[in-house]
Amino acid sequence: ISETMSTNEENKLPLNGRRAIPPNYSNDEENEVPEMEAFGLIPRGFNPRDYLRVVDIYMFKEPHEINKQEHHTDKYYNPRLIVRRGQAFQIQIDFNRPYKPETDQFWLEFLMGRYPQQNKGTYVPILVGNVLKPGQWGAKIIHRENNSIRLSVMSSTTCIIGRFRLYVAVLTPFGILRTRRNSATDTYILFNPWCQLDAVYLDDEKEREEYVLNDVGIVFHGNVEDVKSRSWSYGQFEENVLDACLFLMDKAELELSGRGNPIKICRVASAVINSRDDNGVIAGSWNNSYDYGVAPSAWTGSVDILLEYYSSKQPVRYGQCWVFAGVFNTFLRCLGIPARLITNYSSAHDNNANLRLDFFLDDEGKVDTRLTKDSVWNYHCWNEAWMTRPDLPVGFGGWQVVDGTPQETSDGMYRCGPASVQAIKHGHVCFQFDAPFVYAEVNGDIFYTRMEKNGTQVVENVDTTRIGQLIVTKEVGGDGMMDITEEYKFREGSDEERLALETAVMYGVKKQSIQDTTYQPQTDVDMDFQAQKAVLGNDFKVNITYRNKSRNSYTATTYLSGNIVFYTGVTKREFKKHSFSAKLQPSSSSSFDIVIKSSEYMSDLLEQASFHFFVTARINETGKILAVQKAVMLEIPTLRIKTKGELVAGKETSVIVEFTNPLKQTLENVTLRLEGPGLLRTIKKQFGRVPMNSTLTWEVKFTPMRPGLRRLIASLNSDALRHVYGELNVQIQKP
Repeated sequence: ISETMSTNEENKLPLNGRRAIPPNYSNDEENEVPEMEAFGLIPRGFNPRDYLRVVDIYMFKEPHEINKQEHHTDKYYNPRLIVRRGQAFQIQIDFNRPYKPETDQFWLEFLMGRYPQQNKGTYVPILVGNVLKPGQWGAKIIHRENNSIRLSVMSSTTCIIGRFRLYVAVLTPFGILRTRRNSATDTYILFNPWCQLDAVYLDDEKEREEYVLNDVGIVFHGNVEDVKSRSWSYGQFEENVLDACLFLMDKAELELSGRGNPIKICRVASAVINSRDDNGVIAGSWNNSYDYGVAPSAWTGSVDILLEYYSSKQPVRYGQCWVFAGVFNTFLRCLGIPARLITNYSSAHDNNANLRLDFFLDDEGKVDTRLTKDSVWNYHCWNEAWMTRPDLPVGFGGWQVVDGTPQETSDGMYRCGPASVQAIKHGHVCFQFDAPFVYAEVNGDIFYTRMEKNGTQVVENVDTTRIGQLIVTKEVGGDGMMDITEEYKFREGSDEERLALETAVMYGVKKQSIQDTTYQPQTDVDMDFQAQKAVLGNDFKVNITYRNKSRNSYTATTYLSGNIVFYTGVTKREFKKHSFSAKLQPSSSSSFDIVIKSSEYMSDLLEQASFHFFVTARINETGKILAVQKAVMLEIPTLRIKTKGELVAGKETSVIVEFTNPLKQTLENVTLRLEGPGLLRTIKKQFGRVPMNSTLTWEVKFTPMRPGLRRLIASLNSDALRHVYGELNVQIQKP
């Protein structure tokens, strides 16, 4: 069998002196494969019809047939064969006459890309043998009847992921006869979390069902004190999504030969998910104006985004962290890499990764937004992908952080990961990739620093517990929240936590210790800040409570600053300023209420309806400063979804979406979206305006295709109100 199959066209390519063949990073391009490859001069009487000839190849590729059932690929809405690597699949070959093993010789060829080469894994010849070796390419005959044979074919546990072309080659005395190019026999090979020899092997069946096969998920947002959740449709099995995901690897220019390695795939994907520096999938926008695009909050899932990118090849506008993470999760699960979406509450975006976020105060003790460059995101979403890490010492495999949101560059591009969660927990941040950045996101300290007139900095207060307070993901097999903070960090104040920090510092994470600064806090007075439940469009109260534990009387000059913020913690506008002097009696508590009126915040409200309050108080007798900050989320109304009539596969039914406008104003430019993976593709409808207190009703007719438990997800978007969601689980009956 020839090592590479050269055609005349290939020899004419302009080559540089460094490589023998051009870079090979398109799964789409093909080379010409000769149907008759002669060994020399062909005698005049030669007739290929005299030899064994392939009449038909049957791939058992229907969802109910053996291959897709055994390989857990029956959910893919794709007519071709899809199998997972390192596991046997069956095909049947019909010849023009019975096959005679003594004299007939044939083999299979799997090819990928424009320049197939055996040593690169892009040209795979498979001879038929008597036994299949686990984890290696091979084929054996399991059944013979009349003119047909049935083969069991095994793929390698390290083979390339993607779409292969299949040929059957027959040996004759004068040359090799091949089947004609037939795209119906193309075979997709994916990662196999069910196979012990695969780098992505996951040993728990419930976890595989969740992290590979579940096509809907939950995104947790809001903030630590007020965790909110919404559904997201991953839709990794929907039509054309698999091809779109393979296209992402072409777009990222990942060599075909590297596509069997989940570490490489995650690294390049984290760059191509965002549009910075490579025209990737999603353009981020955090400034609340989304002209010529879709507001990040309006998306209900990944499918629309991936398919739009696949057809237009241009970045899709717009995304924020949960959109990048949702699309990344679809990509990983689609290729067979177990993946989950993570939310880190109070996530540090520390511009110089020194584990210290500086909030600068002015003379009055208010935060100076000009000087303050670091920010604390209310929450930040990233992904974890499950794989072994043969490139690291033993013990750092398992969950790896990957992040497609563009925050900082890594090796010159906006990307992040894979970074081992184990390495982050133990402070071993020397191990690739980007562990120091992730370590800082979950472990920073907040320093409140006052600038003196002469330019010296005085540390007034340090908050060591706020950053990375809570790290969560969706629970396995349910919609509840699973707290995974302990996977990332030891308990605050434990010996292990200190040891992990010292390790991280030893490996180059910059850390200024509190001891370096002459900082003595006021320990005998506590200040607490609480907000009552706040509903969008209504007034609400906030409360400041002091506990004076000393025998002294104190007076506290208090500043409250209320800001409308992006969920990234960046301020848009201060909407509330309030200062007062509080008398603190010895050994007692004093409490103060402040009313926040809806008229103060409604005009400038941003889509996540998020406020950030800074409270600073100076104890006049000692000159010490107390500081506390807190994010407050407004309750946003939800959409109601209900179904009408019975839900049977193949029968038309209808779903009704309702919404009542709770604001004291008319909503303009209202758009509704509705989707359900396996039920209906996204439908959009525009409504001009919805007056205050009035209810909007939208009925959608659709025909569910498959029985089973499915989820409908809807969103509403308008100029004044965003982040409005609704969802409904529906059971589709068998006809």
